[in-house]
Amino acid sequence: MRVAEARTLEREAPQARGIGSVEVLAALLVLLVIFRGQLEGLVSGARWQTWTTVFVSVLVQAVPFLVFGVLLSAVIAVFVPRSFWARALPRHPALAVPAASVAGVVLPGCECGSVPIAGSLIRRGVTPAAALAFLLAAPAINPIVLTATAVAFPQNPEMVLARGLASLVVAMVMGWLWLRLGRADWIRLPHRPDLEGASKGRAFWSACRHDVVHAGGFLVLGAAAAATINVLVPEAWLQTLASNPVLSVLALAVLAVLLSICSEADAFVAASLSQFSLTSRLVFLVVGPMVDLKLISVQAGVFGRRFTARFAPATFVIAVLAGSLAGVVLL
Repeated sequence: MRVAEARTLEREAPQARGIGSVEVLAALLVLLVIFRGQLEGLVSGARWQTWTTVFVSVLVQAVPFLVFGVLLSAVIAVFVPRSFWARALPRHPALAVPAASVAGVVLPGCECGSVPIAGSLIRRGVTPAAALAFLLAAPAINPIVLTATAVAFPQNPEMVLARGLASLVVAMVMGWLWLRLGRADWIRLPHRPDLEGASKGRAFWSACRHDVVHAGGFLVLGAAAAATINVLVPEAWLQTLASNPVLSVLALAVLAVLLSICSEADAFVAASLSQFSLTSRLVFLVVGPMVDLKLISVQAGVFGRRFTARFAPATFVIAVLAGSLAGVVLL
């Protein structure tokens, strides 16, 4: 009896929380309100206006898809039985990876939404390799992104095929690499005691609130970092790098990480970089939806920093290689 009472008290007792990204964001907002008079003069400058424009645009592009991903994640976590995934995906993990990658075609979402969905898939028993392959494929090869690419490159329809194939290859290779080299203790999904024993309706809204707060705070930090980098990188550097074939590919790969543009809009940015080759712009389109500042931040919030420190650099290297190879062969 005493053991049962102790367990009940343990569940009801509030757990101590450290200072996280949400608390930091709240403190920043309070400081902005207090010192808004002093900041008005700074924001009037051209560089600060650029910073605020980029910051707001990243959030405006990403938040709707993040919310969509959170809602779908909550549906998967609460309403979809574990047995469904056992029937939907091949039992062999090596075969589940390409199946999950191709499944990304049917989800019109961006990278911010795919992260909580992948986390929810892992919770429901999907092998992490398949969930991670889906995470990379969904924002890169869905119909909205491919259609936007076709509209942005009307004179180069082969860009659509090259982007789709290169992104699919990256997703599958990373999934298979995780099967070979990945470790379960690298992924640390947040503990969800609020979903245990609750009704489905209450568990659904609890999952939504948790994921929006948890991933949204990191998204804000990632957007701020992207805006800062966007202001600090001189445009003249791009002109110099574009003349070198190898450096132009690396430059646009790094630029894709720094700019953190939503995958539904990045094709139009790539099309505007006309001084660069088609291959380097293809690498920009392959890297961006898989590795950028806001995505790294959201991944750290959902999967943990140990996972992100290993997964993001490996994805960047594979994406650059796959995009470059696809550009040489198809463009």
